[in-house]
Amino acid sequence: MKYTCIDSFSGAGGLSLGLSNAGFDILFSFDLDDLSIKTQKLNTKYFNHEAVCLDITKLNSKHLMKKLGIRRGELTLFAGGPPCQGFSIQRIGEDDDDRNNLIFEYMKKVVDFLPKCFLMENVPGITGKRGKKILEDAISFAEEHGYFIHRNILDAQDYGVPQRRRRLIIVGERLEKGNPKFEFPMPSKRKITVRDTIFNLPKPPTDGTDHKKIPLHRSDKLSKINIQRIKFLKQGQGREFLPEQLLADCHKVNSNIIGHRNVYGRMHWDEVAPTITARFDSFTRGLFGHPEQNRSISLREGAMLQTFPMAFNFCGNKVDIARQIGNAVPPILAQIIGEKLIQSLSV
Repeated sequence: MKYTCIDSFSGAGGLSLGLSNAGFDILFSFDLDDLSIKTQKLNTKYFNHEAVCLDITKLNSKHLMKKLGIRRGELTLFAGGPPCQGFSIQRIGEDDDDRNNLIFEYMKKVVDFLPKCFLMENVPGITGKRGKKILEDAISFAEEHGYFIHRNILDAQDYGVPQRRRRLIIVGERLEKGNPKFEFPMPSKRKITVRDTIFNLPKPPTDGTDHKKIPLHRSDKLSKINIQRIKFLKQGQGREFLPEQLLADCHKVNSNIIGHRNVYGRMHWDEVAPTITARFDSFTRGLFGHPEQNRSISLREGAMLQTFPMAFNFCGNKVDIARQIGNAVPPILAQIIGEKLIQSLSV
């Protein structure tokens, strides 16, 4: 049986890669970010589907179905992770955010295609004040069109990904007859650590250039004060372990009051990494310092902690690439969920 998929809000392709490894045939993917689409096109070793820079509100579902040679109801899976910044608990500002409307746009496209199932990934914050009504309205819309909704918050570290990364996973299963069959994967008993993932990488050049055998493995220059800070810290320690003279002025208030205790920090070899964010390339943004070396982790190390294969490459400058990596769905997590989807579809 052929399991087909369209990947919306695809980013650099982490979800597509994992679902493909699980056995899905990715027919089409799209994202509004042109660099992410260029990244997918660059990785012909992993992708052979059409990837397009496209706003979901401009997607003509009927035209795409005709182009792909499928009819409504024939697609196996419609997948995607609408942008989550509007729901982030760290965001400051009004609750109204245009990006929040993309949840319902996503669900409207699901109903257009009427796939056998859909998969949506987002931050847990979507269930809070900023996003709850939008999410529930979208889910109700799917239920009205015959979908049984499974939802769970999964932590990627429980599924073979070497980082803490909690995400809300929503699976819609179209019920034509019988009972729902999908079940979320069971957590693994073993954690994959930072040591397991990046320990064997050689030191990158100190001049800021890529390692000659490992693309994107380079050491970024730290300021003098940040070099002093990282030298002072042991594995797993953040800014609350720094002496006062090395604290930034804004961090001289107790971390119990202002939070941010894990900025200016080092990873620990024998633990999972912190969540790889869109700014993991900066030592100042989290526990993104190398466990031993006096530097931030490299772009390649970040990609490996996100479970991208070593040969996967990215387009753009340093900030662009870090954003693509940090915003991606870890391919290993996507693969495990994809395998459970195929299992449920095969019953």
